[in-house]
Amino acid sequence: MQKDIEITLLPHEVEQSEIINQKLAEGLNLPQNRIRGYEILKRSIDARSRKVIYRLQIKVFIDEEPIAEIYTINYQNVSNAKPVIIIGAGPAGLFAALQCIENGLKPIIIERGKDVKQRRRDLAAINKQGLVNTESNYCYGEGGAGTYSDGKLYTRSNKRGDINKVLQVFVNHGAEPDIAIDARPHIGTNKLPHIITSIKDTILNAGGEVMFDSQMTDILIEFGKVKGIEINFEDKLYADNIILATGHSARDVYELLNSKNILIEAKPFALGVRIEHPQEIIDTAQYHCDTRSEFLPPAYYSLVEQVGARGVFSFCMCPGGIIAPCATGENEIVVNGWSPSKRNNPFANSGTVVQVTLNDVQGYDPLRMLNFQSQIEKLAFEAGGGNLVAPAQRMMDFVNNKLSIDLPKNSYLPGTKSVMLDNILPEFVSESLKSALPLFGKKIRGYYTNEAILVGVESRTSSPVRIPRDKETYQHPQIRGLYPCAEGAGYAGGIVSAAIDGINCANAILAAK
Repeated sequence: MQKDIEITLLPHEVEQSEIINQKLAEGLNLPQNRIRGYEILKRSIDARSRKVIYRLQIKVFIDEEPIAEIYTINYQNVSNAKPVIIIGAGPAGLFAALQCIENGLKPIIIERGKDVKQRRRDLAAINKQGLVNTESNYCYGEGGAGTYSDGKLYTRSNKRGDINKVLQVFVNHGAEPDIAIDARPHIGTNKLPHIITSIKDTILNAGGEVMFDSQMTDILIEFGKVKGIEINFEDKLYADNIILATGHSARDVYELLNSKNILIEAKPFALGVRIEHPQEIIDTAQYHCDTRSEFLPPAYYSLVEQVGARGVFSFCMCPGGIIAPCATGENEIVVNGWSPSKRNNPFANSGTVVQVTLNDVQGYDPLRMLNFQSQIEKLAFEAGGGNLVAPAQRMMDFVNNKLSIDLPKNSYLPGTKSVMLDNILPEFVSESLKSALPLFGKKIRGYYTNEAILVGVESRTSSPVRIPRDKETYQHPQIRGLYPCAEGAGYAGGIVSAAIDGINCANAILAAK
């Protein structure tokens, strides 16, 4: 017999099976010898009261031995199957490829960037020298932006697809099994590259193909139907179906579609800064303590405030993390954040952004939001003075319209320069942040402080362009066989939701056969 039950534990009790068994017996009103085993289904931290606890949802095996469930997928060989071209080797592209193999189709992934091993050299040049390789950076290359975005797997996309399948695929390729049970699963930037490479190997071993240093420079279309693509302005590759999973930073793809009169639409996005605190400030506030227990992970936060008609919210919060330079072009500053698996760096950072609506940028050009985004990134670069030095300001100085005399120690490796962020951010963004930050300080004790640094600009929260598609077939309304996918097309917002969208696009191709 099996029963599900929820129990609560103190942090130091979470790894103690004897205490868990005792709690289960008490909760079920059974002698302990009848409990033969248990399986943790979900685990979360509850820090709402002064005593921080863990909540565990557990499947209990009563009078029967537990049977370990092993999640496996038999990937058939598709070397000679019908090809599907997948543009982009990010989470959407990789999971679309795996699903194509399951469906008996041959995926051919086209990736403009390099593989993980070669990509590391270009990231080192970005961090140490401020040099951006426009085809190999934090956004382009094997695994896409997901490889170096810290591996947050938390999502609300429960109705879009099978979240558990995505998590289990990660586990089967080297992720810790705990990601399947934690309320906020997280892999870690240090572990993701190996996992991404393992997924690529699965694709190759099943007869799929992955082509690096291969930029799509044209889409071949005849009579409203895709025929293939052009690669690097010279080679041609033919297929009847193309999954466009290019991510939200491939601006040349949007420009290509627009130049060919393929329908795209301007889309709202969010813009702001990345805010970094000493991690101990966040720990103290969230865990109601002077010093965080060794049995608790570095604390995170999630904040939102309505300022007038505009939302201001935290985004991609990284406990124990690092602020990273994520520009994809020359003369622009874009910042993001990531954490290693142990989240053991001394700082906590989060994007803190303001909604930008279509009414904020006048005109009818479908690229107008993208161009607006690009203008802000170039202003940030100019303010920093070059070499990816980022403009920055202390939090209270920013709110009080004061230039910071100096800046606190921070994690952004190319360096920061004290500037008035008002000179970079649009007035409606700047003023919304100034209203929201003191209010955030009322929600998290110690948050509103001059020990916190604002680093600009956080501008790639989501795509500023949507590539439309039919809700049922997933195909572009004008072009048969073209499947706009995931973040770059405006249909996902993170690793898991992108992976699910990739799976859905691959299934849509099968359904259309």
